[in-house]
Amino acid sequence: MKPGMSSSDSMSTSSNSESTESKRSKDRRLDDEGTSSGVVTSGMPMEIVREVREDPPEELEESNWPAKGDYGWVAADVRDQSSLFRWSHLLNSWLNCTPVISKGVSRDIVSLERVSAIDRVCHGQEGATEKFFYMYMCHFSQLHVRLPLDDFAMGVLRALNVAPTQLHSNSWAYLQAFRILCQSLYLEPTPYTFLYFYDTRPRRPATWLSLISCPSISRLDAFSQSFKHFKDGYFKVVVKEGGKAHFLNADGSTKFSFSWTSNPSRYKDMGMEELSAGDKEVVGMLLKFVDKLSTKGLVRVYNSVHPIIDIEGHMAQSGKKNLALFQTLRKEMAAKAKAAGKTDVPNLQESVVEVHVHGETKRKAELPPRPGKGKDVKKVRAALLGTGSSSGEKGPEAGLIELPEISVRKDISITLPNTIVNSIDNMDAEHIVRTMVEFGSKALVLSRL
Repeated sequence: MKPGMSSSDSMSTSSNSESTESKRSKDRRLDDEGTSSGVVTSGMPMEIVREVREDPPEELEESNWPAKGDYGWVAADVRDQSSLFRWSHLLNSWLNCTPVISKGVSRDIVSLERVSAIDRVCHGQEGATEKFFYMYMCHFSQLHVRLPLDDFAMGVLRALNVAPTQLHSNSWAYLQAFRILCQSLYLEPTPYTFLYFYDTRPRRPATWLSLISCPSISRLDAFSQSFKHFKDGYFKVVVKEGGKAHFLNADGSTKFSFSWTSNPSRYKDMGMEELSAGDKEVVGMLLKFVDKLSTKGLVRVYNSVHPIIDIEGHMAQSGKKNLALFQTLRKEMAAKAKAAGKTDVPNLQESVVEVHVHGETKRKAELPPRPGKGKDVKKVRAALLGTGSSSGEKGPEAGLIELPEISVRKDISITLPNTIVNSIDNMDAEHIVRTMVEFGSKALVLSRL
């Protein structure tokens, strides 16, 4: 007994110690049985179910295969980066919740397959019986790229002499934003109108190629200052018989480089004289915009039910001059396209990619034109959200989107430590998806009301 401690204090301490040890033993026993008392809220135990997953033996065995050689021309961080999708269950879980193929295109044009434990994104076609190329998860989940690639994207890859994964994801975002901006103005995007605004500085040993904005003429800001969490999310796109016309030329050659190259093209200060007459018109039109446009905002339009309304919203945020110019140019170009009988340039009245809307219904907004002034973004907002929406109040027509009825039990309270709440708040969407996929295809989402 320590000095100053009474016998009753000693008994109390001993009793508390035994009680604590008993509780720990009980928790360990419950853990061994597959459940744990874990968190108790309002007297209700939350059961934690642990799922034991066994990876296929053949996938585990691949880790013992010898690494592929002859890739010293590629930077070490590329050669050393394995993929999450060496596990088939992870790829299948991700594919279940992410669209990859364009609307109206057969799903049988390609086969999406995992990579082996020793495959790297820079590797070529050694030993392959079918032609394939790699793509990153973020191409589809964040940048809304869809297969097959269109002539514009393939043309850019050919001009740069790079494979899809060799072009940095931030640069893919520029490409996606440029396309949607051109299409909204009835302009046809081409590889050289796009590359006019960028320089490239390939490095040795080869690494991801980034497009560098020309400061004096750049019209798009960076999608992300530091595009994270994309390098370990690559998988194989194997071209099937039904997809050869989309990816291969008549002579069997590929329409773009399927594998990384050691000599990407260098571009610097492309002159206007190097462009065709049609390309000069497109570049001249885009140079009229004053303020930089939001690349992230334009990329999000791919996942929009009403692309033009959302584009005008982003234009309004970047500056009133940009919005007024966009509305004027769009009206002029629409009339010119109609007079020329142009039907190959989408007018973006419908969603660009497949968008899932509850009840298979879409919001419709008829926008009254103002003589000589184009469309009014505030009226769009009122038409979609109900009158009074611009002031923050709920209008009588606010219920334009039907939502399923949700029953909430109000007698249950869930308390999370602040550290957990803060970590969830600070996680980006891609990292949350990655975590959900890595640890299982099911997740419990807790919403703070």
